[in-house]
This record gives sequence, C-alpha cells and structure tokens, in this order.
Amino acid sequence: MFINFLYLLKREGIPVSTTEWMTLMEALRKGMASSSLTTFYYLARSILIKSESNFDKYDLAFQKYFEGIETSDQICDQVFEWLKNYLPPLDIDIDFAAQLKYQLENLDLDQLKKMFQERLREQDSEHHGGSRWIGTGGTSPFGHSGYHPGGIRVGGQSLHRSAVKVAGERKYQEFRGDETLGVRQFEVALRKLRQFTTRLEGPKDVLDLDATISETCNKAGRLELVWTRSSKNAIKVILLMDSGGSMAPYYRLCNQLFTAVNKSSHFKALEIYYFHNCVYDHVYLTPVCQQRNAIKTEDLLRTRTSDYKLIFVGDACMAPSELTQVDGIIDWGMSNSEPGLVWLERLARHFHHNVWLNPIPEGHWPMTHGFYTIGLIKRVYPMFELTVDSLDQAIKKLMVRN
Repeated sequence: MFINFLYLLKREGIPVSTTEWMTLMEALRKGMASSSLTTFYYLARSILIKSESNFDKYDLAFQKYFEGIETSDQICDQVFEWLKNYLPPLDIDIDFAAQLKYQLENLDLDQLKKMFQERLREQDSEHHGGSRWIGTGGTSPFGHSGYHPGGIRVGGQSLHRSAVKVAGERKYQEFRGDETLGVRQFEVALRKLRQFTTRLEGPKDVLDLDATISETCNKAGRLELVWTRSSKNAIKVILLMDSGGSMAPYYRLCNQLFTAVNKSSHFKALEIYYFHNCVYDHVYLTPVCQQRNAIKTEDLLRTRTSDYKLIFVGDACMAPSELTQVDGIIDWGMSNSEPGLVWLERLARHFHHNVWLNPIPEGHWPMTHGFYTIGLIKRVYPMFELTVDSLDQAIKKLMVRN
C-alpha cells in the first residue's frame, strides 16, 4: 500500500528503512490514520522522518504524490452554484478538504440545505462552541473556526486545511540540510568551530577542580591534580572572500556571511579579506578590490601565525591562465609575477587548517565553465559546497591539519 510513495520519498533523498515503512503500514492497519489524509500526513511524518532537516523534502514528496486528491474544482463549482441559487446571500463556502472520501460518499446536499435553513429560522443570536447552532468553534456543521468533517463554513477563515495544502506551504524550507546558508545558520556553524577548538586544542593549563576532587577520592585521599584546557576564546580565523565577476549571483549569500561573521563573538581574532577570482600579490580590505585598499599577501603570511583557520569562499571559476600563468591576472592595470596557484599553495602551507567553501552545488562542479580550475583548487584545499550539511563537514575538517 502506497509503495510508490515510499519510492518517491527515497528519490527525494529521505532515508526510510523497511522497518519504519512496515511500522507505518501497521499503524494504518490499526486505523490510526482515521481515514483522513491530513492525519496520514502527520502520522507518516512522525514515523518515517528522523530529522527536521528532511521535513521539507517530505512535504515536497507528499505534495507530488497526493496532488489532485483535494476537492475537485467541479464539485466546488456545483456547491457554490447551489449556495447561490438556494440560500440567502452570505459569506459561505464549503470546506471539503479535511476528509474528502467521507464527504464524497456521505454528503447529502439536500439534507444539508434543509438543516441549514432550519438553523437560520430557529437561531436568534450568535453562538460559540457546541455542536448544533451556527457559530464559531465547536463541532457544528455550520459556522467557522470549529471542526466538522462535512460542514458548511459561514464566514471566517478555514482552519482545518487539507494535508496537501499544508505540505504545499513548505514551512520547513529553512530546516533543510542541503540549502544554502542564511545568517543564522552560519552563526551556528561558526559557534561549532569554537566548540571543537575548545575541546581539542590548546594546552591543558587550567585546574579542573571537580575532576581533581573525584580523582583524589578514587586514590583514597592522595592528591591527584587534573588539568584541562581553558574555555577562554582562543580561536583565530581568516576569511577570504571572492568578489565580483562570476560571484555576482551570490552577492546576497556573501552579504549574509559577512553579516554573520561580524556579529560573531566566538573568536579571539577574525579577519576578513577579499580577492577577485584568485589571490595574487595582494588581498583587499573591501569587496571593491582596489589597490588603495590592498595589503601584500606576503605581509599577511609574515605577520599572521599558522594557528589561524583559513576559510576561502568563492566559486573557483576562472580562466585556467589566471591560476597557472604569470600575468594571468585579469584586473586592469595589475600584473602578477607568480601564478595564482603558487600563492594558493603558499597560503595552504602556512595555514595548516584550511577549507574552501563553494556556493555552487557540488553536483554542478563538473558542468560549470570553471570545472578545470575547480579541479585544480580542490587539489590544494578541501572543497565543500555552501550548505548546512557541508558546512558542518567543513568545520570538522578545519580541526584537522592538512
């Protein structure tokens, strides 16, 4: 049952095991979906989806598979025509979405019309809650803001929408692990970098009082000092961002990164520099990359210690000559006495902890116009696409000496 839905979930990249699928089938056999597509939506999601990062993929798959099972336009048109011809002019529409199958099989429009007209004659005031009168809330078949599987909504807004409409809203896009970053996600990732560093790096020069007491007790009162690493902020980061040219489509993303790193308070030192396509003799203090705002790359290497974490952000797309040839730089009035690749290798040798973040999806790297230069740079720097999942991998990689 729904086996094609299982295949669709897998095509969307959602890891669904056979055990989980059989659990869902058992839940359906026991009637836990209540013959409701909306209930099935939440039931299947609770059983099959193990991470909120897959919620949006689930919504996309659900919308594709069950699209068209909502109320047919033809039925809606017929009901609206009936309301127009037989009932007083009211702000009325029909909410069939929650339990379509129930309504198609059991809704008697003549009976519903008769009941509604009787309520109009009998009721002399507004009503809230309950199961009989026209009003708000409750389970009456007439009114709004309540719930009835096959009623008429009078005024108000629909609250119990169909599962397909709920899935179509895609409320969980920001939870995806394969989407490009926003400011918040980048801040969280940078914080992880500090957490990794606190646990793994630096001298153990701070007395761990709790551990000392515990170990001393274990040694029957013989003093055993236990030292740990300081929790003080000790991490230092250099961020080098490509600016201009083929990076133009990623201006918004770069702005988000710039905002996030400037808001960050997790580092002992954070320095941001810019380059165009490739680093040569100079790096720049502003995205405009003008000579008056430049510092020598040689000075950067001489004055910054090797314990800095080096993060490149760029699409790595350029003419091969910009990487491999003297005077390959394309900036007007500029020249380079050494190929760009030489400078990239020099930076990688000095800053042992380094990664390259590419805003182009990894699956497109072999198909872009810069596939050749991407390949050359990948030989020097571990390269990751700029998504939440890949950034987590990049942060872990930064803790490893390259």
